[in-house]
Amino acid sequence: MSWAMDELEARARRQLDGLHEVNERLAAISARETSPGDHVTAEVDGVGTLTGLWFAPSALTLGSDALGELIVATAGVAAGRAFARRAAILEDFNTSFAELVDSRPASLTSTPSTRGTGSGS
Repeated sequence: MSWAMDELEARARRQLDGLHEVNERLAAISARETSPGDHVTAEVDGVGTLTGLWFAPSALTLGSDALGELIVATAGVAAGRAFARRAAILEDFNTSFAELVDSRPASLTSTPSTRGTGSGS
């Protein structure tokens, strides 16, 4: 019984460590994009929140409507890149988590109804 509890505790620790690692990787996501013509550079985090915005002096010549559209478009491209990174991290995590679950020893996956199915049960 002690071995089974030790194994269960070790598996839980590996799962928690995996969750902690994926959270750190997600929190570290940042994507930066520069617009065509180098007028605007936008930076976003892993959930698409704008975290930085820079303008070249040439941006002043665009007019407010064009500049606004360029900011939104550039931030959107950066967000798309951040979301792609986020999806890759989550896909890696899901794969490794599934492998961890699939590798459970039979003694940990049997249910009370399947244990002791020999005579006398």
